[in-house]
Amino acid sequence: MLYLAAIGIYYFEHKAQPEVFRSIFDCLWWAVATLTTVGYGDIYPITIAGRLFTFVILMVGLGLIAVPTGIVASALSSVRRQQEQADDQPDREK
Repeated sequence: MLYLAAIGIYYFEHKAQPEVFRSIFDCLWWAVATLTTVGYGDIYPITIAGRLFTFVILMVGLGLIAVPTGIVASALSSVRRQQEQADDQPDREK
């Protein structure tokens, strides 16, 4: 996904910003920051097509990284809470 995002943004933005999106390797930085929804703001698209592409990549990043991470963290927190409650209850067999 990172590679496809880097190629896509290179295609849309290289002609408009050749000093920023110089190569696919430079675009990989943008792809990592965008897919992980960090978005540092040091590299950003200026063309309409580049901005639309960025929106799609942001939505994919939310779906692949941000939302599943929240679900996993919530599940782990719930399991930990259950374990702590089980540890706090006195043994009934004694």
